[in-house]
Parts: sequence; C-alpha cells; structure tokens
Amino acid sequence: MANSGVMKLVCLVLACMVVAAPHAVDALTCGQVVSKLAPCLTFLRRGGSVPGTYCIAMRSLNVAAKTTPDRRTSCGCLKNAYKSVSGINVANAAGLPRKCGVNLPYKISSSIDCSKVR
Repeated sequence: MANSGVMKLVCLVLACMVVAAPHAVDALTCGQVVSKLAPCLTFLRRGGSVPGTYCIAMRSLNVAAKTTPDRRTSCGCLKNAYKSVSGINVANAAGLPRKCGVNLPYKISSSIDCSKVR
C-alpha cells in the first residue's frame, strides 16, 4: 500500500513537471531568413531607392533573431546566400539595414565571422 502511495506521488510530480515545463520555441531557420529577404534581391544587385517592402523584410528578420543562436543562424544564412547569389553589390548589401533603420549586430557580407555575433 505504501508503494502505491509513492507511485502516485511520483506520477503527480512528473505530471506537474510536464505541465510547468516551458514551451519549446522554434529556432530561426535558413529558409525563414532567405524567404524574408528574397524581396530585397533587386536592391542588393542594383541599388536605388529602398521600397518599404524591403525594409519590412529587414525589420522582420531583425525581430525574429532574438537570441544569440538565432542571430548567428541569420548571419550564417545571409553569408551563404550572399556567396551563392551572383551580382550582389557589396555596398548595397552592407547599407540595406542602415537604410531601413535596422541595427543588425553584423554587416551583411561574404566575409563576416558569424561565430563572433552576439
């Protein structure tokens, strides 16, 4: 009988732990990063005025990258995308966040060391 009471207590404690456990938060993925900034490709190649849709995309990415791992993922994805897409103008890529009033903790470039992003 005492054993039955202990088992009930263990089950109750485990149930409380499951209910009280923090909900898992989805991490930012490369697919999300690239899809958010895909509308900016024309500007990144040709420059010119920055349409509002580009800035909305840039702000959305900045908001989505809330943690250091997310910012590092974002950085690495942008770096890889930068290398794989031809015709991106270095100055346009580096200047896009500033033109949109977004403060990224790194420059968009093919040479950024994403492991140093905080």
